[in-house]
Amino acid sequence: MLEIRDLHVKFHNRNREAVGGISLTIEDREIMGLVGESGSGKTVTAMSIAGLLPRKQCDFSGDILLDGQDLLHAKRKELRKLHGAKIGVVFQEPMSSMDPLMRVGEQVGESLQIHTGLNQKERKELVIAAMESVELRDPEEVYRKYPHELSGGMLQRAMIAAAIVTSPSLLLLDEPTTALDVTIQAQILELLKKLNVERKISMLFISHNLNVVRKLCSRVAVMQRGEIVETGNTDEIFLHPQHPYTKKLIEAIPTRDTKVRL
Repeated sequence: MLEIRDLHVKFHNRNREAVGGISLTIEDREIMGLVGESGSGKTVTAMSIAGLLPRKQCDFSGDILLDGQDLLHAKRKELRKLHGAKIGVVFQEPMSSMDPLMRVGEQVGESLQIHTGLNQKERKELVIAAMESVELRDPEEVYRKYPHELSGGMLQRAMIAAAIVTSPSLLLLDEPTTALDVTIQAQILELLKKLNVERKISMLFISHNLNVVRKLCSRVAVMQRGEIVETGNTDEIFLHPQHPYTKKLIEAIPTRDTKVRL
């Protein structure tokens, strides 16, 4: 499915590598978690996969292969054909990712306009179907609305619909539940599980929230200062962490017994 081999990324204005030679695989239909504190290299890894690296501002090497196709060194024109068609991306802040002047349905169907030869009626049918898949109530009405008319949870569902409307094989999810309250967060996690099974989509779920990762992911990789320090089955990592950094992350998870000092 996806294979990352010895990926290095160093921005010209930084002293150390943002990503320091990581290797990672995501199998077909797998949900892989990537965890670590801010600045650990998680988002840069996702940007490298998604073709969003500012190439003139950094040096990079290694390989990123999606079903054998090179992503890291491919030309921008080739990447545009792959991304949106084979890779969907969901970001943390849906409101800032959407054009406030465009109707939601038009934005959800934008990649269909780019990657298919479908007419407007056919595109709308697929957009409505994608909205139904992400459990947006009354998708016909949502289609006509503007982003500011939707709640945060509805907006994130719309963003997920936009990411899956072309039936990609891989979803990149960069902190997609961080801005949501706990109840909506749980609903989004259940939705992602459903999409993984029903649409057979592989996922890379990036988060600093280990509790969320444990609920969703079958495997997890732990990043620290640009390196993957531990990878394994999610339950095994949580129950028997091997690396000191992983142990500290797990120990820092709030529990009901955690005492708050004022």
